[in-house]
Amino acid sequence: MSFDTPIALAGPLRKPRQMLGDQEYGGHASIHDDAMAEKLGFRAGPIEGPTHFSLFPPLLAKIWGRAWYETGCISSHYLNMVVEGEEVRAFAEIPADGATSTRVWAQKADGTPVLEASASIGADAGPTLLETRMAGLRPPGKLLILEDLSVGMTGAKDERVRMDADQNMGALYPFSLTQKLAAITETSPWYADAKASPWGRAIIPLEMLSVLFEYSSREAAFPVKGPAVGLFADQQIRLIDGPLFVGEEYVLRREIAALAESKRTESYWVRTRVFDATGQKQVAEMLLNHATLKHSYAGYADAV
Repeated sequence: MSFDTPIALAGPLRKPRQMLGDQEYGGHASIHDDAMAEKLGFRAGPIEGPTHFSLFPPLLAKIWGRAWYETGCISSHYLNMVVEGEEVRAFAEIPADGATSTRVWAQKADGTPVLEASASIGADAGPTLLETRMAGLRPPGKLLILEDLSVGMTGAKDERVRMDADQNMGALYPFSLTQKLAAITETSPWYADAKASPWGRAIIPLEMLSVLFEYSSREAAFPVKGPAVGLFADQQIRLIDGPLFVGEEYVLRREIAALAESKRTESYWVRTRVFDATGQKQVAEMLLNHATLKHSYAGYADAV
């Protein structure tokens, strides 16, 4: 007898750590600061969305093996915030033999959804969750915070970045990879021991790719008005020629991929293309929807 019932892998419940309480951008505290979060109507500073990405590699490597680390893609829409002390579990549907994409999600211990996502390997897996979402965006109305942005606008210059094991990742990410590995929900010797890694070098964990790709984001100099507080609403990380390595230099090039608006936010989607140190071979890409809270911008209601 055969069934078409979807079967899913499930990870253990984990308590992710909040490591962005001291984050600064635009000269002020971020939404991850408890006081700022409470001021904006949230009960505490949320844990950054990509922190939850660490829950998925054990499941996706079980499905696709080494290919996940070399050409894997996670495409996530964030649904509900998580604060320190809450437990989160990841799930991944087991795809049919030979399939290169599947559905994944994370939820709190009480069943509250945290994120929904697609996961895939290779270049021919079909549209991702965020590619589908972005294709369905309606043109925004009049923008205020983002009125000086336009789709296709590129960053001011090429950005050169690297992540050494003990390198503090700056005001946006005031910790090092070593400090993150002491707190990460799912660890692997591949993240710190070159000899243990199949590639002969320590690899950067999936959640820390977001840190690497955002590390120099100020250098893009996109003309976003402020001060205003934002958060990640959607995020996709795709490896093209992975994994990415600790201590390796990379070149980043950014462009505005889309602009959008909701009742509470103005959003700009940034596509960051990641190249090797020569700037010639693309090795990864990130699509990130920055949702800027309208009511965090002084005088917003009076200006529109």
